[in-house]
Amino acid sequence: MRKSDCRKAGAARRNGPALSVAGRRWQLAACLAGLLAGPAWGDDGSSLGTLRIGRYVCELPGNANGPVGVRQPGEDFAILHSSRYAVGNETGVYLLIGDQMQFTSGPKRGARYRRVSENFLRKLADDGSDGPLRCVRGVLNNGG
Repeated sequence: MRKSDCRKAGAARRNGPALSVAGRRWQLAACLAGLLAGPAWGDDGSSLGTLRIGRYVCELPGNANGPVGVRQPGEDFAILHSSRYAVGNETGVYLLIGDQMQFTSGPKRGARYRRVSENFLRKLADDGSDGPLRCVRGVLNNGG
């Protein structure tokens, strides 16, 4: 709730019974929560964020005698608006705190990644170390 909404609620209260007593209490609680809430922070002081919107293609490292990367199309996903992602027709939600990202619902629920740069994620192993899978957001210079 914005400050202007709180002001309107106060004006409505002065100008007539627009809301019931219970409705005013809920509105007051929402105003106070909005005014007191600051930016969201992780336990280590890092802030909540979102990934860049787009399609992320994933691959395993190749070798010197073959391709640089071996595509893993089953690992690909797309980042949508408002911390949402899609795999095919299924969607879910992710959480990004600092450089740590985890899918919290949907088809990739539980998978964790480290954001290496704005367009590059590294999937984490169960012990939290970097795994071999890397996912890169498609941009104009890499075919995306």
